[in-house]
Amino acid sequence: MSKKKAEEWAKHWTESMARTAKAEIEPETDPELPAAKFTNCIGQNGESADDGRFTLRYSVRAKLPKEQHSEAIRAIRDTLKQKGFEIQGYRSNPSKDPANLVDARHPKDQQSISAEDLNEELIVLIVSTPCLLPPDAEQKQF
Repeated sequence: MSKKKAEEWAKHWTESMARTAKAEIEPETDPELPAAKFTNCIGQNGESADDGRFTLRYSVRAKLPKEQHSEAIRAIRDTLKQKGFEIQGYRSNPSKDPANLVDARHPKDQQSISAEDLNEELIVLIVSTPCLLPPDAEQKQF
């Protein structure tokens, strides 16, 4: 998958989570915190190929009143379960920080999705991809 396609795919996922949560994605205002962060893939033994492989971490903030966070995170969790994701962690506990969170991973495609409280009026929505190889790249063997 190309970086452009991966970013479009991740953007779609965060928009879908925001709709599920009934939240409004905040426009990016801080250039130091871009929505898309690409990194090189690192192998099990610390190796790094120069064949264009990458991972993507895509995160956005979404506006939502604090009193709706618990219901919103639960709705995201339930939707992810319906879509075949395995729930790695879930919490709804006002005495913790963050009070509400869900972490999920797709067993086949290996993408990870997270959502959690950020502050009194924001939640954060995150999509992380496994290592991806661009379509025209020749895969390097180790």
